[in-house]
This record gives sequence, structure tokens and C-alpha cells, in this order.
Amino acid sequence: MLCGAVSVGEGSKVGVCVGVVVIPGKKIGKCSLVAAGAVVMKDVPDNVLVLGNPARVVKRINI
Repeated sequence: MLCGAVSVGEGSKVGVCVGVVVIPGKKIGKCSLVAAGAVVMKDVPDNVLVLGNPARVVKRINI
């Protein structure tokens, strides 16, 4: 198992309880949403929805 810091931006929503995997050292941008089961292998930009394995941006969120 890999262990390390993950940066989560203010206002981000991460479904950690439903199988999300974030590789250590990656950043989840402000106001971004990580869908259930996503595997985050790259930094996630601000204001986006990511999903899949590997996680990819599928929608920009205007907040």
C-alpha cells in the first residue's frame, strides 16, 4: 500500500467512502468533484468533475 500526502482544495467533494483511489502527492482542485470509484493518478484542476480509471475530466463546473 502506498502512503503519502494528498492535497484537497477548499470546497472539493471527494467520494472517499465509495472506492476513490488517489495516488500520493496528487492535488484535488478547489470545488472539484471526484466520482465514486475514480482512480486519481494526475492532479485534478479546479472546478471540474472527474471520473473513471484513470480519472479524467468529463465536465467543467461553473460555481
